[in-house]
Amino acid sequence: MQIRSADECRFDILSLGEVMLRLDPGDGRVRTARTFDAWEGGGEYNVARGLRRCFGLRAGLVSSFVKNEVGRLMENLILTGGVDMEFVKWVDFDGCGRASRNGLNFTERGFGVRAALGTSDRGYTAASQLKPGDIDWEHIFGTLGVRWFHTGGIFAALSDTTPGVIAEALQCAKKHGTITSYDLNFRASLWEGYGGKENCQNVNRKLAPYVDVMIGNEEDFTACLGLHVEGLDEQMKELPIEGYKKMIAQAISDFPNFQAIATTLRTVKTASINDWGALCWKDGELHQAIHRENLEIFDRVGGGDSFASGLIYGFLTTGDPAKAVNYGAAHGALAMTTEGDTTQASLEEVEALVAGDSARVKR
Repeated sequence: MQIRSADECRFDILSLGEVMLRLDPGDGRVRTARTFDAWEGGGEYNVARGLRRCFGLRAGLVSSFVKNEVGRLMENLILTGGVDMEFVKWVDFDGCGRASRNGLNFTERGFGVRAALGTSDRGYTAASQLKPGDIDWEHIFGTLGVRWFHTGGIFAALSDTTPGVIAEALQCAKKHGTITSYDLNFRASLWEGYGGKENCQNVNRKLAPYVDVMIGNEEDFTACLGLHVEGLDEQMKELPIEGYKKMIAQAISDFPNFQAIATTLRTVKTASINDWGALCWKDGELHQAIHRENLEIFDRVGGGDSFASGLIYGFLTTGDPAKAVNYGAAHGALAMTTEGDTTQASLEEVEALVAGDSARVKR
């Protein structure tokens, strides 16, 4: 994997995607809430934010917001996280949101047998209306320089124009030697009114040939890329590693351009207790992160995004897939111990967990 040097690039990481205002009822439920905590969150953005806030890298965002008080709140939250907003397109507010608006996401953390629950309110958003030609990718990748570009299947599902934006970004990134990653992040609710799984696979399979590092769990690979490995479901229950080997072999057969494939391993026992681990395939070898059984979950939303940011950090700083997957798994585990979509972990905490540190009190 040939990664551009930091000296010749303005950004270490650039993410393309929608950022929503997350409204969190805390320990309660949306349907009975009287107050909400406000956060920012979005699958692609969370990765850039983690790389900036936890790992100290130079991060930027490509997105769009409506220029009103909600948009300015989003700006404040994003800037607090240290992510550059130079490439955010601002759209005038029409006074009502008929033409364009900022997205909302109501999120319950879940507990025990009650699963986490997200309710999106993101129709007609500014980000979903981005179209090819809106962003000067040649300036970003050719003039300024970016080491790693990240986007994913959530943004691709927002409208019939967003896949075109992703395609032109990936192609320009490849032209200028930027490593590209894509998190499949299948969301059935987003594709429900947009052609379902058939269109999901059509869109993602057209984008996959431009991706260097593909990220996703087993559902993502089957739902988004249409991989049908004989016996995979049965294997996953008893021999998960063998099942993943089959899935990865099929993915490489269909898309030989993939330089690495990474996936989380999650067994959901309750909303509060998960087994958690990860795999990374590179150069014909499969690397497995430390597997953590009975991991206690405070807020699971964003755990996969934090895995992706740790993985990317590992590749950018070490080039070692074994180290990268362990950085990713540790960062994802830590992110799920705090509230909000985005990480509150530090690099020191990630490195300590990778090294096998315990949860004993530190004084």
